[in-house]
Amino acid sequence: MNNIFITGSTGFVGKNILQHFDNRVAITKYERGTVVNINQEIVIHLAGKAHDLKNTSNPDQYYQVNTEFTKTVFDKFLASNASVFITLSSVKAAADVLDTPLTEDYLPKPQTHYGKSKLLAEEYILSKQIPAGKRVYILRPCMIHGPGNKGNLNLLYKMVSKGLPWPLGAFDNKRSFCSIDNLCFIINELIENDKIPSGIYNIADDEPLSTNQVIKLIGEALGKKALIINTPKFLVRGVSKLGDVLKLPLNTERLNKLTETYIVSNQKIKNVINKPLPITATAGLLKTFNSFNNA
Repeated sequence: MNNIFITGSTGFVGKNILQHFDNRVAITKYERGTVVNINQEIVIHLAGKAHDLKNTSNPDQYYQVNTEFTKTVFDKFLASNASVFITLSSVKAAADVLDTPLTEDYLPKPQTHYGKSKLLAEEYILSKQIPAGKRVYILRPCMIHGPGNKGNLNLLYKMVSKGLPWPLGAFDNKRSFCSIDNLCFIINELIENDKIPSGIYNIADDEPLSTNQVIKLIGEALGKKALIINTPKFLVRGVSKLGDVLKLPLNTERLNKLTETYIVSNQKIKNVINKPLPITATAGLLKTFNSFNNA
């Protein structure tokens, strides 16, 4: 494997990518605010403005970072001698709400500035002619988790660890997750296997899980039985609407994220890699939750 140029190395995914490759390859880390200068063989573009569930971010920030900076990095890649470009987009570039499993053929309909900014970056990349000898991969992961992750899963963990009941048991949902181990494995395969075609690839663990299943896994990691209560849906939705106004931890967007059905198909990437993913969704989530035990 040749040298890597990486952006977003200080983020959760970036830190795990650095650890995954460790001393096997020389890695040049882009420093924010400096000029992009690519002299390496592989480009892994991870820098981005994450989705803000509190809706306090200026919309322009999404487009400046997720769209315009991606354009800059990609243009530098095209002008360089680098042969592989891997960028992290998001399933939210395709859809915020799903009523069918998400495949790469789905007609994108993002509703948030986060999703729209990611889609614009994708469209720019796809609009360019890829020179012979270069490969370009746009990865759309769903909710990424792993040791050290500090997202919604950590909030759920804290609730269960305090012995508080999960009040949303009445919501019957299924959603896909993405273990950081599986994501790193896939990125490694894309770099190593020059037979994998350029294009967009959804990234997800094999099996979707319900939020109730996730709560039970947290209880398993803690060595205790998680309490799940079937609070009437109308009451929960009323409280979430109140949360929109009073800026409470539970608002309508977070409720939807916790209880929606959002299944992502990973069949396309699995077909081209032709290898099993290294970890199941259940094992990956348990690994994540066990890391919280030691935090």
